[in-house]
Amino acid sequence: MIYFDNAATTLIKPENVRRAMYSAIGKLASPGRGGHSAAMAAAEKAYECRNVAAKLFGVPEPERVVFTMNATHALNIAIKTLAHKNDRVVISGYEHNSVLRPLNAIDAQVCVAASPLFDEDAAVYAFNEALKTGTKLAVINYVSNVFGYILPVERIAELCKAREIPFIIDASQGAGVLEIDFQRLGADFIAMPGHKGLYGPQGTGILLCGRSGEPLIEGGSGSDSRLPTMPEYLPDRLEAGTHNMPGIAGLLEGMNFVSRLGEKRIFRHERELLAEAVKQMRELDEVEVYSGENMQRQSGVLSFNIKGLDCQSAAAKLAARDVAVRAGLHCSPLAHKTAGTEQGTVRISFSAFNTRREVLQFIGEIKSIIHATRCNRGNSMI
Repeated sequence: MIYFDNAATTLIKPENVRRAMYSAIGKLASPGRGGHSAAMAAAEKAYECRNVAAKLFGVPEPERVVFTMNATHALNIAIKTLAHKNDRVVISGYEHNSVLRPLNAIDAQVCVAASPLFDEDAAVYAFNEALKTGTKLAVINYVSNVFGYILPVERIAELCKAREIPFIIDASQGAGVLEIDFQRLGADFIAMPGHKGLYGPQGTGILLCGRSGEPLIEGGSGSDSRLPTMPEYLPDRLEAGTHNMPGIAGLLEGMNFVSRLGEKRIFRHERELLAEAVKQMRELDEVEVYSGENMQRQSGVLSFNIKGLDCQSAAAKLAARDVAVRAGLHCSPLAHKTAGTEQGTVRISFSAFNTRREVLQFIGEIKSIIHATRCNRGNSMI
């Protein structure tokens, strides 16, 4: 299989991730739930994972690294800590449903700072106009999961800080690919999944905390058990219940993999594959490619459509040829509304394990689909 659906989940993991998870099942108990060797080993592994994440993302204290089930879980904690009913919240035009739905659930007043694809200055201008007095929160998507568009988070962050507006960064598509310096950005929270650019397993995520958040759920924390409420300190305040130790052990090895390669090297590799795919697809009249002119504001995520085929049909034809892609709205209807692709797109997305040979083979399959579509159209006219 050619696996080009890494923006959903990086299916191909480093071998150490699998080994660590298998080992954890038999050796790691629950951190904070005993003084025996298996519990202590779990506590040490959890701390090691926090420490690696803190170093990778510029977090001053590992305790500010909170484990979550996924980025959606992390974003729910962050949003429901900082926003409440009727609060004015400014978001980018490329936010995922993991941002939109929590905001709608609490009846926040959502203001969309919409701007054209791959236009950095327009994005900054839109936020500058939208961040009016009375704004309680801003949410910034680092990289669009639909188009790979890298938003100018640093510049938007400066706008928020200058106006003392709390802000959250959704780094779901940026973590592990682009440099994230938590202290320099100055965000209140940064959310990310473990199973995408960090090469960890599904069911893992991280919330980087610039402040103490409000618990989404309450329960056992392994600490201060006499308290009727969750502890005030991190990470215990936001980590009720038993930890996913096999997941945390796998996530640790995934982040170690990223640390060894370096985000710049991974980004450069994905961009080279992106450039090859865009070059080849732009030569096909039947393919509409959603990419910037020089791809300076784009990561290894690319949307396209084949003329004469709806995106779902195109993806199904690719799947029949053993090419894994994603089609539809990608849980981001707002991004499609902003970009004018309400009909949806086919999306390909790369990882460190993809190759140029796979890209060329994929292009060959696209050409075969186009040829078959032409033939079918011609036969239908006879």
